[in-house]
Amino acid sequence: MAGRILLIDGMLSGTGIRDKMEGGYIEPSDIGLSPTVCSDLAEWLLRYEDAHYEGFKPHVVEQLDQAGLLLASRVSIELSDVEVGYFSDGRMTQLR
Repeated sequence: MAGRILLIDGMLSGTGIRDKMEGGYIEPSDIGLSPTVCSDLAEWLLRYEDAHYEGFKPHVVEQLDQAGLLLASRVSIELSDVEVGYFSDGRMTQLR
């Protein structure tokens, strides 16, 4: 997976991890992430889904972005040969 760029991404129809270069979403368990990170990512996605349907209130987006940036760091540690960034769907911009 060297040379790959992954984004933690809370898109409603996504898996939480998007391949920035090739496009499309990747199942977290398919790339060797720990069960704990996979579970935390799934919980974060559910919170992002709720925020989407509630209209992305700014304070909620801020909390989700902080949690998403932390998830990006954790994924980066587990997949040290991959560049990992973060895309805020609430702000529609890449933050890392």
